[in-house]
Amino acid sequence: MMLSDAEKAAVQSLWAKASGNVNAIGAEALERLFESFPQTKTYFSHFDLSHGSHDLQVHGGKVLGAIGEATKHLDNLESALSKLSDLHAYNLRVDPGNFKLLSHAIQVTFASHFRTEFDATAQAAWDKFLSYVSAILTSKYR
Repeated sequence: MMLSDAEKAAVQSLWAKASGNVNAIGAEALERLFESFPQTKTYFSHFDLSHGSHDLQVHGGKVLGAIGEATKHLDNLESALSKLSDLHAYNLRVDPGNFKLLSHAIQVTFASHFRTEFDATAQAAWDKFLSYVSAILTSKYR
């Protein structure tokens, strides 16, 4: 799946705005995920999942940090996400469907924080980008 130059620009432009607040935005996205899809909590039984917890802030920052790193490698996502794909497939064994759910939660969070910037064009680009990221992260599950 290739992103057009316009889609790459839309992804990178919004990321530039979000990158300064990855822990809070990431934590909020995780909270949305857990509230909307409680079954996803099963991987985090050792975390404090209460609103604004340190665990959510740290892990949310890691998740969005990895997304941000991916935005730097839009032309070579497979290579950039290879280690993360291995981790999720072989060690964590996260249900592949959860990546789609998380992608949705991230987009809703972006929409709430960046109302003007996260227009239909940006949303379509982010949806395509996150779908590609999810596909790569689950590619080694077979």
